[in-house]
Amino acid sequence: MPSSGHRLRDVEHHPLLTENDSYDSSSSSSSEAGVADGVWFIRDGCGMVCAVMTWLLVVYADFVVTFVMLLPSKDFWYAVANGVVFNCLAVLALSSHLRTMLTDPGAVPKGNATKEYMESLQLKPGEVVYKCPKCCCIKPERAHHCSICKRCIRKMDHHCPWVNNCVGERNQRFFVLFTMYIALSSVHALILCGLQFISCVRGQWTECSDFSPPITVILLIFLCLEGLLFFTFTAVMFGTQIHSICNDETEIERLKSEKPTWERRLRWEGMKSVFGGPPSLLWMNPFVGFRFRRLQTRPRKGGPELSV
Repeated sequence: MPSSGHRLRDVEHHPLLTENDSYDSSSSSSSEAGVADGVWFIRDGCGMVCAVMTWLLVVYADFVVTFVMLLPSKDFWYAVANGVVFNCLAVLALSSHLRTMLTDPGAVPKGNATKEYMESLQLKPGEVVYKCPKCCCIKPERAHHCSICKRCIRKMDHHCPWVNNCVGERNQRFFVLFTMYIALSSVHALILCGLQFISCVRGQWTECSDFSPPITVILLIFLCLEGLLFFTFTAVMFGTQIHSICNDETEIERLKSEKPTWERRLRWEGMKSVFGGPPSLLWMNPFVGFRFRRLQTRPRKGGPELSV
């Protein structure tokens, strides 16, 4: 940019877009405005399969806990209390999963690398800005391009196929809640499995379940394996996410050993910036800020995201 005195950098040294370029920036802008009012969804085959598998495994665990272990129990209050707790954890986990998957993680608008937009930034002389050559956008600080979402994501931590979305600036909170509730429900299921095995062995597998002993054993063993795997994975992810938030450093920045050029928000300041406001029970609520959106049918040019 010889006229304004600031510099534009990108890997492939692409020039700024002009009004005569093939990329339709006005169409992109109006399309991006529609995404803000709609629900973000990534059309990735692997991600959609993993997301469906996550839901099926949670539903399976709920089936075994409810119909194999709790309903046949002779202790009414034991069954009610554990049923309420487990189903509440399952609902909160799946709600957090939906919010993570259907929330825009912080996508940078496509095609905003125009001279008009650069002039509107009012950059200081000599200031360097970066353009992504893949989605033709001016990359904000700490933004990274996701090859699956095909977008630059603000404060991108990683792309998780199990939620079929990137974990970034706007949905990290829901991802943390998802891992926490899955870990808690896995622990609860493992405890119930242990108690059920003890009860069945003491009763010589008579009247401990409405299913036959072989079917009951298979269902309980599979649930134990699922619980162990889910707990191990989500507990590790929950710990790394909390560590990243408290250190104000994304997983990508940590792996690349990037030196911080921003003012770090450490510990509680980082938690407040992600979860919003001072510590409260609202931090644990995945429904905060949720509102129903009407179905929108409109064409999109390029990109795998879908708005409804």
